Amino acid sequence: MEIENKKAIIEAILFACGREVRINELMSALELRGEDVLNIIESLKADYEMNNRGIEIIKVNDGFQLTTKKEYYEYIYPIFDKRSKPNLTNAALETLSIVAYNPKITRPEIEAIRGVNSDGTMYKLLEYNLIEAVGKADAPGRPTMYEVTPDFYRMFGFSNMEELPELPKYKLDENQQIVIDEIIEENKEQEETKKEKNQDIDNQENNVGARGTVPRTNRTITPKSK
Repeated sequence: MEIENKKAIIEAILFACGREVRINELMSALELRGEDVLNIIESLKADYEMNNRGIEIIKVNDGFQLTTKKEYYEYIYPIFDKRSKPNLTNAALETLSIVAYNPKITRPEIEAIRGVNSDGTMYKLLEYNLIEAVGKADAPGRPTMYEVTPDFYRMFGFSNMEELPELPKYKLDENQQIVIDEIIEENKEQEETKKEKNQDIDNQENNVGARGTVPRTNRTITPKSK
C-alpha cells in the first residue's frame, strides 16, 4: 500500500469519525505498526501546514482528531451553529480548573475547595461537555467522580493533562486556607537576598580591580637641557 494511499485512508477515517480516533484503531484499520501510523500522521500534518490548509490534525490523549484551525473559528461558528457562543463565567473557569488538575474529583471535594455550592456550575460544564462523570468514589454515599473531556483539551489547546501549566506554590494555614500574603512576602525576601548577593559580588570585583590598578599622577615632564 503506497504512502499516499495510507495517508488518504487515515484522513478519511479522521474526517468520517468526527472525534478523536485512538492509535490502536488506526493500526487495526491499516494493519500497520504504531510507529508507521505515527509517521503517516506526521506526514499528513506537514502537508496541511505546507499548503496552509484550513484543517489540522491534533493529538488528544492517546488518539488523533481532524479539526479546523482555531484562527478560522469566527468564520465557521455563525454557519455551523446558530446558538449563542458558550460563555464561561469566572465560577465556571474556577471549577473547570479544579477538575482539570484533580481527575476523578467529586462534587463535595470541589465545593470544599471553592467554599460555595457548585451545582449550577457543574451542570453548565456538563452541558458544554467540558467535564464528564467517570465513576463512583469509594466513599460514603458513593459520590460521582468527574474529570475533563477531550473537548476541554481541544478548546484550550492541550493534548493531555501533562501539558497543563504548572500550578504556583502555595501554603495552607491552620484552617487549611491558602495563605497568599506569606507567599508574596517570601518571594520578596528571596529577591532581596538575591540582590544583596549580586551586590556583594559586584563590590568584590570592584575591590579587586582597584587593587590591581596603578594610580595615575599628574606630572609635568621637563626636557633635560643640553
